[in-house]
Formats: sequence, C-alpha cells, structure tokens
Amino acid sequence: MENNIIFDLKNITVAYGDNTVLKNLNLSIHDREFITLLGPSGCGKTTTLRIIGGFIEPDEGEIFFEGRKINGVPPHKRQVNTIFQRYALFPHLNVYENVAFGLRLRHLPEKEIKETVKEMLELVNLKGFEKRHISSLSGGQQQRVAIARALAVKPRVLLLDEPLGALDLKLRKDMQVELKNIQQRLGITFIYVTHDQEEALSMSDTIVVMDNGLIQQIGTPEDIYNEPKNAFVADFIGESNIIDGIMLKDLYCQFSGQKFECLDKGFAPNEQVDVVVRPEDVDVVPLDKGMLKGTVTSVTFKGVHYEMIVDIGGFKWMIQSTDYQAEGDRIGLYIEPDAIHIMKKSEYSGMFGDYSSFSEEYEELSNAEEPEEDEHNGEEEYL
Repeated sequence: MENNIIFDLKNITVAYGDNTVLKNLNLSIHDREFITLLGPSGCGKTTTLRIIGGFIEPDEGEIFFEGRKINGVPPHKRQVNTIFQRYALFPHLNVYENVAFGLRLRHLPEKEIKETVKEMLELVNLKGFEKRHISSLSGGQQQRVAIARALAVKPRVLLLDEPLGALDLKLRKDMQVELKNIQQRLGITFIYVTHDQEEALSMSDTIVVMDNGLIQQIGTPEDIYNEPKNAFVADFIGESNIIDGIMLKDLYCQFSGQKFECLDKGFAPNEQVDVVVRPEDVDVVPLDKGMLKGTVTSVTFKGVHYEMIVDIGGFKWMIQSTDYQAEGDRIGLYIEPDAIHIMKKSEYSGMFGDYSSFSEEYEELSNAEEPEEDEHNGEEEYL
C-alpha cells in the first residue's frame, strides 16, 4: 500500500483571520484505504476534508492527486464525491431520480443510467424503492440514497463528513458495518470525518487523530488504542488513566508511589513521563494482594461490566470489572507489565486521565455533537 498514494497533502496551512485552522499539515492517503480523520469539534478535520474535495483552497501548501498537483481544480473536476451530514437530497425528486441526478448531468445514455441506478440501489439495500418520495423515507433510508447517488458517478474517492451523525445509535452501528462492506466491495478510497471514537475504531484501516489544527498521531486502530503517542490521544481514544510517572530505567517505572515492571525502554534514566493504564486492564484483587490500594467512590453498572471510580492517593482512577465492588470499599489493584504504557511528556500532560471531573468530561463529549468550525456551503457543487 505504501507506494500506492492517491492523495498527498503537503505543508497545508489554512487560516480564518487570526485563527489558524490547519498548521503545516502533511498527510498521505492510499488507494483503496478507509481512512478516518478523528478529533473534537474545531480540530481541523472538516477543513482537511474540504481541501481534498476542492471546496476551499489552502493559504499555503500543495495538494496532489496521483502525483499531479490539483490546487485550484474545482470540486466537479476532481475524481471525488462527498456525502455530508445533511444529505442534500432533492425533495422534489423520487429515489430513482436522486440517484440518477449526477449521471444525467454527464449526459449518459438512459439505458446506462437505468442499469447504474439499479446496481446502486441494490448495493445499499434499497431495491424496489425507486418511486418512493424522499419525504417518505426514514433517516437511515435517506442516508442510503445519498450513498447510492454519490457512488453512482463512480468516484475514485468518497468523502464522508459525519454522515451518521443524524441517526440513532442502533442505526449508526448498522450503517458502520454497511459502509465498511460497501467500501471493501467497491475497492475505492473512503475518507471519513467523525468525532466518534468507536466509529473510527470499528471502521477504519487508518486513523488520523487531530487536535488544534495538527495531526497528533496516524496509525491503525490497534496502534492508536494500544500505543497512544500523547495524553490527548490516550484520552480521546477510549478511557484512560493517565498518571504522572518516572521512568527509572529500561523496563522499570514508578507511579502512584510504587515501582512497576513495564515493557517500555529508550527513555532517559529518571525521565518524567506520562503513564497510561486502560480501565479494562486493571485486575481487582484482595487488599493485601494489591500493587495499589484505593477506595471505591462510585459504581455504575454498564451491562457487561461495572465501571468504578477508585481514589488512589487523591487521584481518581477508572476501573472496569465484572466483579461488583460497593461504594466505600477498600480494594487492591493488580497491573500486569503489558498493561502499562509509557509516553513522553507533552503539552497535554496533566490535562487528562484523572476522573475527579468525570461528569464534566461527559458534558464536553455531548457538546462535541455540535457542527464543526465551518458550515458547508455549495453542497450541490459536488455532483
């Protein structure tokens, strides 16, 4: 895949007045890849997508498509198509005519249009819906029509800007599976924008984690989850306990007043570091067998496990366990060496990973549902 780069963004900078939205961004996207741009509202992910689509031009930097510079090439002349969160379907046209719209703009023969529409509706499981009006469809069905219309013109790359944001949870999960299947069947590149970590982990070949106009980490879902580069990535992808620590020497660290074996090396002796321990990687044990000891301050039943907040020396840990512990219980915690991940200190150190303010973090996550830094305009232009 390494040599098969379809899009190359080089030194891309975008500013709106004093607000620099993208800061010297470099990103290579490979052919047939499902790549997700992931980050909180305002991180620059939608701006990156719109630069690829040709909806905005960067202030600095170059955009290459299969090695050819395409700065200034308008959206309709790029081999891409876009699905927005607002599907931009035509309410006065039925399902058939919505899917056929881009094909008619290209003046294709009616027979070819009919065959393509039939093929696309079968692909998105809407066979027999040809004559339905858009207003009679559910949100999930409208989304499928938008996908069929976007794919009908056979783009090389499909851009998807939070396309599942308006759907309920169960439908979102169903469509995640469906989108991944469609991408694999067609063998085209999908570039997907979301702030939903679970969505990114379940669908992507590659995840690009962004914050504050910068790429924080690029990797497979497994790499991003298991080997986060800094405290922002560790916190944004799943839940993480992030504790101040010291790397005593290779394979040995210290945090929460105790010394631990770990699998990390290459740090300076006694270097200050951030230590990440995932909530599901901590074993609850009897107090006398605990490497750490703490007091349970809250317990929430999550179905497959209990989610507990545990006070260890004033730092609130999150622990996920199938064993129930009551609020107020004193418990021991056991952590295997491979459950401890060491990260270098960064500008994000000390900002995340203590669950004293857990309710505030939930509030921030719900606020992330709001639209990103810029509204979409000219959505008709992509056809």
